[in-house]
Amino acid sequence: MKVLTLILAGGRGERLYPLTRDRAKPAVPFGGIYRIIDFTLTNCLHSGMKQILILTQYRSFSLEKHIQLGWNILCTKLGEFVHVVSAQQRVDELWYQGTADAVYQNLYILQQIRPDLVLILSGDHLYKMDYRPMIAFHLEHGADLTVAALPQPKELSTQLGVLEIDENCRVLSFQEKPQQPKCMPDDPDSILASMGIYVFDTRKMVRRLVEDAKSDSQHDFGRDVIPRMVASGDRVYSYVFWDPQTRTPKYWRDVGTIDSFFDAHMDLLGQNPVFDISDPSWPILTYEAPAPPARILPIGDGVKGKISDSIISNGCTVQASLLVRSVLSPNVVIEEGAEVEECILMEGVRIGKRAKLKRVIMDKRASVLANRVLRCDEVSDKGFLTLSKGGVVVVPADSVVE
Repeated sequence: MKVLTLILAGGRGERLYPLTRDRAKPAVPFGGIYRIIDFTLTNCLHSGMKQILILTQYRSFSLEKHIQLGWNILCTKLGEFVHVVSAQQRVDELWYQGTADAVYQNLYILQQIRPDLVLILSGDHLYKMDYRPMIAFHLEHGADLTVAALPQPKELSTQLGVLEIDENCRVLSFQEKPQQPKCMPDDPDSILASMGIYVFDTRKMVRRLVEDAKSDSQHDFGRDVIPRMVASGDRVYSYVFWDPQTRTPKYWRDVGTIDSFFDAHMDLLGQNPVFDISDPSWPILTYEAPAPPARILPIGDGVKGKISDSIISNGCTVQASLLVRSVLSPNVVIEEGAEVEECILMEGVRIGKRAKLKRVIMDKRASVLANRVLRCDEVSDKGFLTLSKGGVVVVPADSVVE
């Protein structure tokens, strides 16, 4: 059974601005040394999926560079590959109009590779998943399409696709971001949400994408293609991503907003993190530039600062009086006496002496000068800073907070 994997990585990520000012959302750094797309690509390799196309469009240079440096690891002589496919306007003069259109405009590649199944993934979600059981489920049910899903709180329905299934996991309806969702029968406070992971029978997918391209739609899988397939009687099934014994949903997060991006980083911390990136059975692969080991320095006169529950990458120099529940990317410098709480500091960030930061995200090479206090109640007069709904301050790359 030949499976081709398509990773959709062309989204603008407008709700993540300014982190997406100069890069596509899948290329945004995450967890110290990773990019968001590393988690999807790692899942592919652990699942034995080694024919992978990454469909890009929006500000793709950073992403393409990362793929070239970190993911040139497969054996082309064995037919393995990770190729970046930039938007080429092959069909007409328009760029990709939606997720379905992105695949439709690249059907010529499928004609060359001729896979039996197509696995479609998003490049901007965080989770650990072996796709092989889902593919086996798809084949066992003779499905035209299988959609991965998991229970989520009802209040998230306006951000997700919502499925209704029968006792055999066949999809009865699919609602895209509904205000009034159909909840799970045994839990009126939960919905069965699409994870944006699809296994298609190739021939059926091609037929439906051609039909969609001729229609007046948004050319999106969730809004158009999948609901039409369900309504037309195609064999659409749902693979539920939970522990079959406890029916507890496994970890999955769409980091589409500043607040969800921040919360996902907090999920990495604690003695028993909600999302464990240090699991030896599932190493996360990436590209990391060489850097010396991190250094923790005394504050002066032998005084030591308090450092607790944080991730500190190589190349960092920390002389903080307080560093708590924070994630430091490589080559971050925290100068003497600074206090950093619940912060995400990306590569090359510098925090000045005695500065105080709480709930702050700082993009690459940004800096805060000495004695500056930076938190949600301190940014109203700074036009270049962004404040999220959840009270997280975002400092753009290469900027200076004076």
